Amino acid sequence: MLSVASLYIHPVKSLGGFSVQEALTTDRGFEHDRRWMLVDEQRRFLSQREAPTMACLHTTPLAGGFRVTDVRDGATLDLPWSFSTGVRFTATVWNDAVDLIAAENHHSSWFAQRVGIACTLAHMPDATLRSVDRTYAEGITSLSDGFPYLIVSQASLDDLNARIRSSSHQLIDQTADIGFDRFRPNIIVAGGEPFQEDTWTQVRIGDHAFNLVKPCARCTIPTIDQQSGERGKEPLRTMATYRSMNNKVYFGMNAVSAPGSRVRVGMPLLPLP
Repeated sequence: MLSVASLYIHPVKSLGGFSVQEALTTDRGFEHDRRWMLVDEQRRFLSQREAPTMACLHTTPLAGGFRVTDVRDGATLDLPWSFSTGVRFTATVWNDAVDLIAAENHHSSWFAQRVGIACTLAHMPDATLRSVDRTYAEGITSLSDGFPYLIVSQASLDDLNARIRSSSHQLIDQTADIGFDRFRPNIIVAGGEPFQEDTWTQVRIGDHAFNLVKPCARCTIPTIDQQSGERGKEPLRTMATYRSMNNKVYFGMNAVSAPGSRVRVGMPLLPLP
């Protein structure tokens, strides 16, 4: 029997997320997932690709919002889930132009000091509708890289870590297992076989369907330690030996879904090929 092992929310694009016992599907992903992001002076989104120290900024939920904590020194900043007043401007996420609302200056200054790059913290209001890639699906997404959900099996990560541990390089530069925080999934599946999600077109969690539409090509973010912000070679080095296609490596499946349902940890999960 397959089931939901974990559910994750990432309030700020490319910052650390947190696990929840229950999540609500909305028109653009789980409620509160990736509705904030950092924007550089060219009005382009920032991520750990350009600023790996963003990995050191972790989030935890609060009543009415969330807290950002810099794990390097314990400094914190509290933010609301949503933001309706402020300067409105347009920024880009990859090739998409998105209308955003700038946070207060002291919030942006806090992040600029922490990541070492001049930036603006911005919120995506409900009125901003950003389409997914229509080559693969219909619908909208938040400030994610491209799709509202990422689904991965625990067995896939276990297989990857077993391969890393057996590598001749492991004793040199990999002392601990790779965690899911490097891959930023929303739904982790318990049970089954490694990379079973590659073959699924849909999963049902209770009465709610998620359509799996595209394998997720991985960038360099999985090589960044999510506590220190330091880059390494794993897991991409090992993934390239068995998860490579067309000069990219793949881990997890992007998905879309309808709004209005709650999914919970422990619920049965039924895949359809």
